[in-house]
Amino acid sequence: MVRTGIGYDVHPFAEGRPLVLGGVTIPHSRGLQGHSDADVLSHAIADAILGALGEPDIGHWFPPSDPTIKGISSLKILEKCAQIAAEKGMRIENVDSSLIAEAPKVNPHAAAMKLHIAAALGIQPDQVGVKATTNERLGFVGREEGIAAMAVACVSSK
Repeated sequence: MVRTGIGYDVHPFAEGRPLVLGGVTIPHSRGLQGHSDADVLSHAIADAILGALGEPDIGHWFPPSDPTIKGISSLKILEKCAQIAAEKGMRIENVDSSLIAEAPKVNPHAAAMKLHIAAALGIQPDQVGVKATTNERLGFVGREEGIAAMAVACVSSK
């Protein structure tokens, strides 16, 4: 059995926080606001995997009301998704993702993101797609108020 899932996430920029995308800290004047490290890319990927597994979204597994996970690395969220897949007798075949941001430029960091995401999911870097685009200066992303991410995941029976 092969199943697919989609994920989407968005976080607004916030002062005084590091910008973490795909488990990589990117040099930028602002980070993203969130209960965890606000890694919008990892969150979209997590939701895609959870969707493919027929599970609730990351808010169910990692509720923002839980003070014990404040500031958690989103790579830990991806590790949990891989664990859930394994417990259900499924394996992650691949994930593909797109970041939507006007700034900073993230493509120079894509290879490192793929390594971190793959390690957290227990798959190979060539099973992870990380792409980036702008929003052509339209909407909240275009006004540089935040970053969005989309992802798809494919899982199969072991």
